[in-house]
Amino acid sequence: MIRINEITDLISSYIDKPDLDLVQRAYIFAAQAHDGVVRRSGEPYISHPMNVAHLLAKMQLDEATVAAGLLHDTVEDTDTTVDEIEELFGEEVADIVDGVTKISKMQFESRAVAQAENIRKLILAMAEDIRVLMVKLADRLHNMRTLEFMKSFKQQLIAEETLDIYAPLANRLGLHRIKTELEDLCLKYLKPDVYEQLQEAVSEHRAAGGEYIEKVIEIINDMLARNKIKGNVHGRTKHLHSIHVKMEQQNLMFDQIYDLIAFRIIVGSIKDCYAVLGLIHAMWKPVTGRFKDYISIPKANMYQSLHSTVIGPEGERIEVQIRTDEMHKVAEYGVAAHWQYKEVGKGRKAGRTSGTRDAERFTWLRQIMDWQRELSDPREFMASLRFDLFQEEVYVFTPNGDIKELPEGATPVDFAYSIHSEVGDHCAGAKINGRIVPLHMPLKNGDSVEIITDNHRNPSRDWLKFVKTAKARTRIKQYIRTVERERSMALGRELLEKEGRRYGVNVQKAAKDGDLLKVAGLFNSGSLEDLYCQVGFSRFTPRKVVKRLYAELNGETLDMRKPAETKEPEDRKKPKSEGLNISGVDNMLVRFASCCNPLPGDPIVGYITRGRGVTIHRHSCHNVRNFEPERLLTVTWEGAEEKPYPVNIRIKCRNELGMLAKISSLLTEQHVNITAGTFSSSVDGTSLLEFTVEVKDLDQLYATLKKVKSLNAVSEALRLS
Repeated sequence: MIRINEITDLISSYIDKPDLDLVQRAYIFAAQAHDGVVRRSGEPYISHPMNVAHLLAKMQLDEATVAAGLLHDTVEDTDTTVDEIEELFGEEVADIVDGVTKISKMQFESRAVAQAENIRKLILAMAEDIRVLMVKLADRLHNMRTLEFMKSFKQQLIAEETLDIYAPLANRLGLHRIKTELEDLCLKYLKPDVYEQLQEAVSEHRAAGGEYIEKVIEIINDMLARNKIKGNVHGRTKHLHSIHVKMEQQNLMFDQIYDLIAFRIIVGSIKDCYAVLGLIHAMWKPVTGRFKDYISIPKANMYQSLHSTVIGPEGERIEVQIRTDEMHKVAEYGVAAHWQYKEVGKGRKAGRTSGTRDAERFTWLRQIMDWQRELSDPREFMASLRFDLFQEEVYVFTPNGDIKELPEGATPVDFAYSIHSEVGDHCAGAKINGRIVPLHMPLKNGDSVEIITDNHRNPSRDWLKFVKTAKARTRIKQYIRTVERERSMALGRELLEKEGRRYGVNVQKAAKDGDLLKVAGLFNSGSLEDLYCQVGFSRFTPRKVVKRLYAELNGETLDMRKPAETKEPEDRKKPKSEGLNISGVDNMLVRFASCCNPLPGDPIVGYITRGRGVTIHRHSCHNVRNFEPERLLTVTWEGAEEKPYPVNIRIKCRNELGMLAKISSLLTEQHVNITAGTFSSSVDGTSLLEFTVEVKDLDQLYATLKKVKSLNAVSEALRLS
């Protein structure tokens, strides 16, 4: 276990005359607060805040941040209050601890809403003091390192949130080491089959490629010496998650990934960076379209480097990164490498995001702050945040020569909304570099963009298919929602009045007299308009609402905590074999999405599909991100019956006699039924088998894939997304 003197020694190595007393007192307080509590691993709980503080000290953060790392769980998990932390350790430490603390005392309608509100709180806190996020990232990294002791369902939920939110936030802060480790750990728990097989393949590649890396390093060092340029050269294999993403995006197998090896050349000046680039290109042929200059145009997280992919020795594709020492420090430690924790003017606290230069570094954070205020639905906030955090950047110009930073793949519509919401709402056309182009045309670095507006034009649903910024998506959805809300209100009112006539209830009169409003409150609808919309969107059946209204008008006593339920014939009851708990709906048709084939054990979400009931998707399904948040439902597995669920798998093996029979026999032994399959063979003697199989849950699937992978001739056995 980490010891406190290891942390204080680290702090003393980078801070002159540090306030070690603050750190020591924080350690003693945390140890007493968590005394007697153990983690799931069996370790004393204090081991967690100690590891968090050690990570923060390794990032060379100030004493207040390290102290907050030691204290970050005391308010959430013990009787300690923020006021007590402030009294003992000062306002600065208390503010960081409060920013990291979850909103755990409040009750929310679902886990998704609770998650969204906690992230919203974190965003607000980090806008005030970026060190809040530094502590949260260190906390999440240590939790991910010890995730093996959690239940598999919790592992997937935590890993999914980490991949969606925390890894991209680490990337935005330029914390490359934290980002890559988080991504690899997420892959380990979200796709254990992929992780194990990639890890094995990369290990074999490292063993075989060690001599090659040494050879290339020797060639580059010799080139630097001949040209009298001082520099250091390092070679490495890319991390697992980035390899997996490339395989998925380009539909490649592992042995089709050619630029697995990257070399980093660290020199003394920017002039030397460009000189080395010229020498590399003179020695090895560059791959067209694979050069990026992040020195002249840095990334939003301040990352600077030259990137080029070249055809190296023996015809191997290799990536070369060239940067200075200072750039390398920022690339490794991001915001922690340059952030100054000092008093900035009277009354300022250390670590506040102040000053013009620092404000420019966090324009992305200000943008998140701007549009998060417009999003009342927490699920939509989360969807927009996930979408916005993942994007790389392009830099384009306004007609006046101002630079606009937009996500990679952004279109003129995104550009229009970045100028002003009104410009986006009335965008009718666009010119790129003086030429009229379609609105879906992706923008490239250096483009000059001009927007043509028309006050009679309004946002189109088709724009959602190509816009890339959260602001554009939010504004377009707001307009569409306004139009659809009016339609749903009219439909809901009509359905209620029609159902009312069947029961002899005058719904119009009940609305006028206020009786229907009382019923709306029982359905968690704040107004009649909300109730009409809920019915129009099929969240509640008109029959259920009218029955409740009938009971209200006739003075019948019903459970006021939830809508009335009436007994139905046995054959009309929802079958328990579905094994699902769906909040907010009653007796609706349920079906499982074929795009992601959810299995018991997968984190899932429901989507109300008009005329088709509720469709169940995996939480990570790519389609979920494009759904309307108001039609999403919280769904959990509840005592799922052991019945077959379809799932797609892919097996790559040597094309040997009887191989298909062996695999089929093994699947039969594991009680896995094959319902469909395709087979193809390559000239290199390998076969690719893709099956649709039936399994009872996630555990059976991964156990089966592990058995298949153990066959000598099989090189890959994966679940297909």
